[in-house]
Amino acid sequence: MRLFRNLFGQSKHSPREVGLIISPSLQEFVKSEVLPGLDISPHYFWSSFENLVDKFIGRNNELLEKRNYFQNQINDWHIRNRNSEFNLVEYKKFLTDIGYIHPRSGDFKIETWNVDPEIRKIAGPQLVVPVMNARFALNAANARWGSLYDALYGTNVISDEDGAQREGGYNPVRGDKVIAFAKNFLDETIPLEKGTYDQVIKFEFLDSELSMTLKDGSKVNLKDIDKYVGYKDKGEGAYGLLFKNNNLHFEIQIDRSNPIGQEDLAGIKDILMESAITTIQDCEDSVAAVDAEDKIIVYRNWLGLMKGNLKRSFDKGGKFITRELNPDRKYLLKNGKMILLPGRSLMLVRNVGHLMTNPAVRDRKGNEVPEGILDAYFTVCIAIHDIIGNGIYKNSKTKSIYIVKPKMHGPEEVQFTCDLFSEVEKIFNLAENTIKLGIMDEERRTTVNLKECIEIAKQRVIFINTGFLDRTGDEIHTSMEAGPMVTKADMKNQKWINAYENWNVDIGLETGFKGTAQIGKGMWPMPDEMLDMYNTKTMHPKAGANCAWVPSPTAAIIHAMHYHQISVQDEQDKIKDREKANLDDLLRIPFMNKNELPSQEEITAELENNAQGILGYVVRWVDQGVGCSKVPDINNVGLMEDRATCRISSQHISNWLHHGLCSEVEVVETMKKMARVVDEQNKNDVNYRKMAPSFDGIAFKAACELAIKGKYQPSGYTEPILHEMRLRRK
Repeated sequence: MRLFRNLFGQSKHSPREVGLIISPSLQEFVKSEVLPGLDISPHYFWSSFENLVDKFIGRNNELLEKRNYFQNQINDWHIRNRNSEFNLVEYKKFLTDIGYIHPRSGDFKIETWNVDPEIRKIAGPQLVVPVMNARFALNAANARWGSLYDALYGTNVISDEDGAQREGGYNPVRGDKVIAFAKNFLDETIPLEKGTYDQVIKFEFLDSELSMTLKDGSKVNLKDIDKYVGYKDKGEGAYGLLFKNNNLHFEIQIDRSNPIGQEDLAGIKDILMESAITTIQDCEDSVAAVDAEDKIIVYRNWLGLMKGNLKRSFDKGGKFITRELNPDRKYLLKNGKMILLPGRSLMLVRNVGHLMTNPAVRDRKGNEVPEGILDAYFTVCIAIHDIIGNGIYKNSKTKSIYIVKPKMHGPEEVQFTCDLFSEVEKIFNLAENTIKLGIMDEERRTTVNLKECIEIAKQRVIFINTGFLDRTGDEIHTSMEAGPMVTKADMKNQKWINAYENWNVDIGLETGFKGTAQIGKGMWPMPDEMLDMYNTKTMHPKAGANCAWVPSPTAAIIHAMHYHQISVQDEQDKIKDREKANLDDLLRIPFMNKNELPSQEEITAELENNAQGILGYVVRWVDQGVGCSKVPDINNVGLMEDRATCRISSQHISNWLHHGLCSEVEVVETMKKMARVVDEQNKNDVNYRKMAPSFDGIAFKAACELAIKGKYQPSGYTEPILHEMRLRRK
């Protein structure tokens, strides 16, 4: 990639020349696309960025060194105590003595203000989407509203049995099942005084209140008349009825001219669900951005979302479609006033963590700048377009910028992020704490010090969540020398994981998150298994989480029903009275009982499962630059894979390799065997490059290195190897 030393003219803000080495394409992007409309000169932009890098790059590197220090100390402790029975009391004291466990915080409440209601008040699904893919980014932002009928018809929530197959054109048998399911949802959510919605033949208004006529001619009201809130006239006899339950809306759409409405007694053609309340536009785990050209795509799409002009045209089934952001939705309230409801998810942006650097910009010594600093600076600057009203639509009505920060290790790294955000606010003349912080609770040192992390960020924190996969990857890597870990299947049954999930919610509620900030739960990984999701993902709102990740807009619609069935606020009140999770359970390492090691058959099965998952993900990442996709597992079940899933699989193989449960030869042979499986699974992808039979491609080499060299990767992260191999491929 060509780089040049960029010389700027003099400026009253910074009289010296800028010493950064900047990619020409990134410089042009800033000048011609980012800055117009912001009253910021290119010189001020880059000189201020150089000052920011100078101020924070040293601290960034020191924090990474501290990670290494703690890891080395923990490795040495386990090696010294390898022949002894694990002593939790001594282990906990050791972690406290070296500073891994911080002094405990006292009582406090977060003080974050100026937060949009989507975060403060509304519990619902949350999407995470690679912002590098404009079409996906638009689909996610528009997933604030979606068709319940379509979501049910197209997924296995509705059984294919009894003639209700999905194949072919419209199947009226399946359609009847969808309508019956949806009307049962209405019966549960907005019940009538008497009767059920399959008996309704007419909706009408009496004294501004909604009334329903049943088949027997009787008129009934809602049991709770306050759940009906508004009306939308769509012309030619079509209209929408707006309801609100547990702070979530849905619209019953009436249209007797529609083919579905014609067949319905009440003329209902669909139920439009408020679904993905918030969306994380992701610059990190779900994207493969390794150089300036990639970062420009990331930032250009974020800019288009903030200005509201992002569009993407594509061919879908022979029909040319242009996707753009949805407008807001206008309703007439019962009191005669008009209301606008957001037509789009509230968008947060996930920056990268502290570890990686990017060649898009280098300092005066030629060192790549930390990508986390680059992301903070660019995503905030771009979001100013939203704050000052340069966009077609408003994202944040409170003029806040929401940044989710991943992979922070403990309070010092949270302090670094807060200081970085404060400096960026000063550079761009933003009010203090304009930039709000989401803390990803996915690293072990953050988990055990979560309350201390929150206290540092108490004036800007708006989000904490649990992420099982990254958290497990760090669990394995941190305790690599403790012994061989249990299988991935057994990992979910370990005491630490339940403590981790409860600890996160307990501390969030204890520190005042209710009514102010989000407590989140992790991703449903199987986008085709919506029935299983519908039957089981109630566990997240019941756990007190007011948002949980789903893999698609369709999944958001299905999951939204759970938040009508369950009041998260009520669940949070119950949870406050339960026994709190404790630190001792969090520190219980999930290693195997020395007397219950797996058989050779079990080892082979585990290796094959891990290897197939790594290969299926890595081959797309390295060869095609796809950072997140639905990847078939070893049983051909499609799983949403990103770097977190790759991290746990590579760390697990590396752990078993380190402790002699398998050899390097076995790992490589397993990789070759699974490469043939992955090749077969991808045989219909015209862009796919086969790994077998030569096994000499960059992608195959990357997968092997992730497993074999996993012990030596910083915190067990996959990024260094993936970025190196992707750059080679490019």
